[in-house]
Order: sequence, then structure tokens, then C-alpha cells
Amino acid sequence: MTTVAKKRTLKPKTSAYDVAEHLRTPEEMAAYLDAWLEEAPEDVSGIARALGDIARAKGMSQVAKDAGLSRESLYRALSQDGNPSFATILKVARALGVKFHAQAA
Repeated sequence: MTTVAKKRTLKPKTSAYDVAEHLRTPEEMAAYLDAWLEEAPEDVSGIARALGDIARAKGMSQVAKDAGLSRESLYRALSQDGNPSFATILKVARALGVKFHAQAA
């Protein structure tokens, strides 16, 4: 009787990708938001999450303070299930130092 060696499978170690870790400059942050607005303009939840990613990159506590919101309400508004008002979106954008731009379709 022979013994069969068990094949040992190696699982690669992975970590979750966090875009906020890669948004370092105001230009990168604006380009990221602009890409969301260009590629998925009707995805309100995705755009709010993009603002949340930028807020995390800048520091959620400071953004909340600058926007006149509590940190908890900012997290909630910009979460996947959040439904922020347009007024909140404008406050957050101003706190992040980004501007929305309109052009003819």
C-alpha cells in the first residue's frame, strides 16, 4: 500500500482594497469624483460613496467639522445605504474642496 501525499494548497494573502488610501492630492480626489460623475451619473449611491472615500482620505472628523455635521451622520449619509440630501452633498463637497461643474449634455 502506498501513501499519497496530500497536496498542500497555498492561499494567497489578500487585503481589501481601499481607494481612500490612494487619494493623496486634491487633484487625485477631484479626478476620482469626476470619474464617478462621468461614468455613472445616475448612480447617486455610488457618487455619495465616492465622496465618502474622499472624506476618509482627508480625515472624516475634519470633513465633518468643516461641513457642520457630526462624524456619525457623515458616515451614515455617505455609506452604501445612505441617502444624503443635496444640501448635505453640497456641504461635504465644499468641505472637501471640490466643486461640481455643469455642461450642456
